Amino acid sequence: MIHVIEEAERCLQCKKPLCRTGCPINTNIPQMIKDIRENNVKKAGKMLFENNPLSVVCSLVCDHQKQCEGHCVLSRKGEGIHISSIENYISDACLDQMELDMAEDNGKMVAVIGAGPAGITIAIEMKKRGYDVTIFDARDKIGGVLQYGIPEFRLPKSILYRYRKKLDGIGIHIRPNTTIGGALVIDDLFRDGYKAIFIGTGVWRPKKLSIPGETLGNVHFAIDFLANPGAYTLGRDIAIIGVGNTAMDVARTIMRSGEHKVTLFARRNVSEAAVEEIEYAKLEGAEFSWCMRPVRIEKDGPVFRRTILDGDGNIVGEEEEEIKVKADNTIIAVSQGPKSKLVDTTEGLKPSAKGLLLTDENGETTRHGIFAAGDVVLGARTVVEAVSYAKKVAQSMDDYINSLEG
Repeated sequence: MIHVIEEAERCLQCKKPLCRTGCPINTNIPQMIKDIRENNVKKAGKMLFENNPLSVVCSLVCDHQKQCEGHCVLSRKGEGIHISSIENYISDACLDQMELDMAEDNGKMVAVIGAGPAGITIAIEMKKRGYDVTIFDARDKIGGVLQYGIPEFRLPKSILYRYRKKLDGIGIHIRPNTTIGGALVIDDLFRDGYKAIFIGTGVWRPKKLSIPGETLGNVHFAIDFLANPGAYTLGRDIAIIGVGNTAMDVARTIMRSGEHKVTLFARRNVSEAAVEEIEYAKLEGAEFSWCMRPVRIEKDGPVFRRTILDGDGNIVGEEEEEIKVKADNTIIAVSQGPKSKLVDTTEGLKPSAKGLLLTDENGETTRHGIFAAGDVVLGARTVVEAVSYAKKVAQSMDDYINSLEG
């Protein structure tokens, strides 16, 4: 357990804080540490929440070694400050008692489609500006990928329950189990007086490999598995195709559920997952097999060919010999894309070639009054990136609504 006061005392209070530069949402880390040194925890908590409404979440799930902690000058010759532990302590202690500065109710309604990181951020930011905000989400609980894509051991779901109470407490309306693009469509929202609409529906359609065998009964997609691991009956030997952060979450979830042998397979010899997550996966028993391209999946396991890499790690060919891997279940974890219901049911809303929503630099889509941010625009990215972008889009939405009366 990191002692946050001792960690705060190690901070050098750099004049040019590289830790802040390394943070995608530019958290004022030196000020946070200065406040805790001076016993101003509530002041620090308010500053953190104003800058990043999901501060307590990001303190747990961010890849800190690539961001704030990895940029700390102390890490050059030793161990950097455990910034995430300090931020978590402050944010967790202050979340429930946080009083937000709220503008007077302006009588204007905005709709938020999707209660994931971007949607929660937009809802809070627009409510602070005086708007009447309603969140529509297709599932029964808020959080999106935080609730249904990140395991409990990395992000306790009690935190999301506390966020639900916070949203209720500041007067944000939430309609769970309501899919926009089903019984209700976006035109219904405009009909009922919503001045602007935000889309933050995330990416929930698994990306397939397009190889034979993906429809077999013992083959599953990672994003579906993580939504409800208890619904799956798994054998002893598990093959996971993919080595990103989602694959690590799947592997660690499985290994914590019983006696399983889990092997992760990658086309190349590197992983884009956080180094810490790879190390934990190995520590908990996962094995890795590199330079393996899946050819097909059979009832008793996947079949691969070994890839050939050049000096830069690019695939330049593959060996002819096929390698059969015995597995009771195969899980495909090679990213995901957006579902198409909103685009299909909304005139003027256009997707990119990858199916993501097209927006301008202000987050406005190809239809006036509809804005978007998060994974549905950027593809599967980090929580802190979704929050950072959503804050900018909230300002754009506010400017747009005000321009309607200009």
